[in-house]
Amino acid sequence: MNALALGVVGYGIMGERLLRAAMDHDPAAVRVAGVWDPAPSAMARLADAFPGVPRLAGPDAVIAAADCVYVASPPATHLAHAEAAVAAGKAAFLEKPLAVDVAAARRFVAGAGDARTAVNFPFASSLAVARLAAWEDEGVVGVRRRLTIEVAFAAWPRPWQMDAAGWLAGRAQGGFTREVVSHFLFLARRRLGPLQLLSHAVDYPPGDGSELGITAELRAGDVSVRLAGRVGGTDKADHNLWLLEGDRGAIRLRDWSVAERREADGTWREAADAMANERARPLVLRRQLDAVAAMTRGAPHGLATTAEALDVQTVVEAILAG
Repeated sequence: MNALALGVVGYGIMGERLLRAAMDHDPAAVRVAGVWDPAPSAMARLADAFPGVPRLAGPDAVIAAADCVYVASPPATHLAHAEAAVAAGKAAFLEKPLAVDVAAARRFVAGAGDARTAVNFPFASSLAVARLAAWEDEGVVGVRRRLTIEVAFAAWPRPWQMDAAGWLAGRAQGGFTREVVSHFLFLARRRLGPLQLLSHAVDYPPGDGSELGITAELRAGDVSVRLAGRVGGTDKADHNLWLLEGDRGAIRLRDWSVAERREADGTWREAADAMANERARPLVLRRQLDAVAAMTRGAPHGLATTAEALDVQTVVEAILAG
């Protein structure tokens, strides 16, 4: 098989992360066909970091050069780039969220049909999530009863996102619910099934800034789901928890990558292979790229489908609508 020719639209934080993963990957499996970003400063950073990577003139040039286009631009532009890639007969791998316009996203998902499209929710390839699934298979949880999702931030955007604060801090496209909570709702959707939003509340600052806090009650089948998120009240730049409880025990994912199970005495024990997110991320991105290559070939893959991403987006936008 020929190496996957991966094109990247958008050289922000996520575009750079996946590009680095692709450059570190086996060149017989993945090669970078080219990158485009509308910001000259981003293209200058690309030239400094990866002088050998083709810097292309626009999104159409990326689509023409690639087998699969990774859409890593701001959320409001995702669908236009993905639609252009699909129309050209190319695969499309979209950064989350799928979009911010639910109606437009619904039309895209319906129109794309069986096209080779997927969304970058890395929990689909997470080693820690695989450990949680294995524990469930072993009967650690038993009958599922409750899921709790909590996120908290010392400030928003987080320190490493300040270059993109222009849209990340805004109500139109940004906020932690789209950027972070969506990951954990995807995990709930993937593990427990479709989500039903029962009640919700959102706290906005004056003006057009993104949310400061959210709460929601949901259901996934017979499982009750409680969601809470806030900016402030913690000194951690980024804290999160996904906790599933059942009639026999409990398991949780902490701070993106640490799988833990609750012992009989109530204490939590990390998985033997648990690792911090900084160490886990390159392994997860490599697995994501392997799945992208499979998706582009039309082979089975475990990536988040656009239908799953639409379900998540529908819940997220309903919460943000207040």
